[in-house]
Amino acid sequence: MHARAAGKLVQLAAKFTSDITLEKDGQSANAKSIMGVLLLCGQRGSLVTVRTEGEDADEAIEAIGALIADRFGEAE
Repeated sequence: MHARAAGKLVQLAAKFTSDITLEKDGQSANAKSIMGVLLLCGQRGSLVTVRTEGEDADEAIEAIGALIADRFGEAE
């Protein structure tokens, strides 16, 4: 994941009060931390699990799923 996509993910995650965690290969990172996201996600095509917990967790996972489905708003 490059910096622009990671930044969009972090900005979106910051809008929610829920804890949002990304997991990959047994490691995890707070989705509200740009450095954590960049270090965890690494290269394009990585398989990452998104976990949410909290009051607005359902809304958060839907919004993050939409961002990913939209390819972070960027052309291929």
